[in-house]
Amino acid sequence: MKTIKKLITTITIIIILVMVGSCSNFDDLNDNPDATTEGNAAMLCTNVVLRVTKFGGRDAKAMISDNALPKYVGYANEGQLASQYNLIGGSSFDAMTILPNIDRMVEYATGSTMENSYKGVGKFARAIMFYNLTMEMGDIPYSEANLGQEGIYKPKYDSQESVLIGVLNDLVEADQFFANGITFTGDPTPYNGNPEKWRKATNAFALKVLMSLSKKETVTSLDIKNRFAAIVAAGNLMDAGTGFYGLNYSATNKHPISGTSDLFTSKTILSSLLVNNLKSLNDYRLFYFGEPAVAQITAGKLMSDAEAYVGVDVEMDYSQMNLNHSAGVYSLINKRFLTQDATEPLRKMTYAEQELILAEAVIRGWISGSAQTHYENGVKAALTDMMAVTSSFAHGKAITAAYINAYFTGEAAFKTTSADQLKQIWMQRYILNFMQEAESSFFEYRRNSYPVFPINAATSLNTENLSGIPMRWTYPSSENSVNRENLIIALDNQYQGYDEINKIMWVLK
Repeated sequence: MKTIKKLITTITIIIILVMVGSCSNFDDLNDNPDATTEGNAAMLCTNVVLRVTKFGGRDAKAMISDNALPKYVGYANEGQLASQYNLIGGSSFDAMTILPNIDRMVEYATGSTMENSYKGVGKFARAIMFYNLTMEMGDIPYSEANLGQEGIYKPKYDSQESVLIGVLNDLVEADQFFANGITFTGDPTPYNGNPEKWRKATNAFALKVLMSLSKKETVTSLDIKNRFAAIVAAGNLMDAGTGFYGLNYSATNKHPISGTSDLFTSKTILSSLLVNNLKSLNDYRLFYFGEPAVAQITAGKLMSDAEAYVGVDVEMDYSQMNLNHSAGVYSLINKRFLTQDATEPLRKMTYAEQELILAEAVIRGWISGSAQTHYENGVKAALTDMMAVTSSFAHGKAITAAYINAYFTGEAAFKTTSADQLKQIWMQRYILNFMQEAESSFFEYRRNSYPVFPINAATSLNTENLSGIPMRWTYPSSENSVNRENLIIALDNQYQGYDEINKIMWVLK
């Protein structure tokens, strides 16, 4: 009996030891060999690209507000829309939270065949993020951003000049990384990881940045003219077959305004600034952008008649605008925005915009070539892109190849003086960004004061300058508590110590 008990005890101890040993390796035994157990470069790439590419607003109203600031639309619901009446507030540094993800993406890619491609994405993402922030506010944290692990929790603000130099240098590096890259995974854009297309979009964006700095053409540190000419001479630019840098909308990634007709966006009105310029150009995009005014249809006009489209003077008294809207006086935004999940893609950088930028560069003497050819290439590309929209939303005025070929007559024909040519180019870039890169149109207005935005001191909410358009967003309010010392230095260096929306940043002086 004792022998049997000893045997049972021995067996029990052995079983316990085996179980303990197994439990010590429990995590390994329960790993799914087909599951991802840690972040990888492809997953992080998707996150990084989406962060700098997708629409950054919270909702449909944010998109309407973005389009109201550069006077594309008026808004007849829920009270005055601040941006329509020239009031903007504080920006945010939240976009900088992308930086750790960029670092990890590059870290995970190091040593892999796709390393150069992911490094290119990282440099491009840094550039576009910092560019947007500095163009919104002025001086921003740059050289000390993302150094929390090194104990720097209160980063200094770098001058806008140095930030922009960094942005341009990042784009140069991105170009070279993509040049040496291979097709990579995790790209949510239509480029699907094609490094050649990413390279072309990178260089096109670099041209856009350089053109936005035209007021600083003579600043040696930026070297704008030589940088611009070098990019063009290298030849790695977008062409008609490159496609756009941006995102396709879909049933799972809906256009921000889609499905909101019953809320507030159905009362969004096209501006007279946009409508009247489209009419003067005999531009069929008018019929794709808006709906005919109910009052005009009631009066007997056809939906295919340009005169059936009436825009609102966005400076007018809000209550009067509301009354007129209720009477059917104005053209609302096209129903396709409200009813289709994917009415058209989000295009952040296009061949069309690149060509218009090149046309301006020729006029400015930065490069040689034909400004007219680039102008016409850009407009044709923009009109061709619009052909992808379902023609049933064009109110009987669908854009066709024949229409595009006959477009350049009357006001659309290339002008004879440089001043008029520039205005044509700027107007086409303005039209191009409707419901797309509205903030870019605001940046362009600051640079060129064109098109002329309507301003009414009697209705303006810009209390510090009733007769002016705001020039910048203020710094995040949180900086007053978490980084006040550096904020004060930045304000003293730029804006006489006063954080206010009408202050003029360095790049505009």
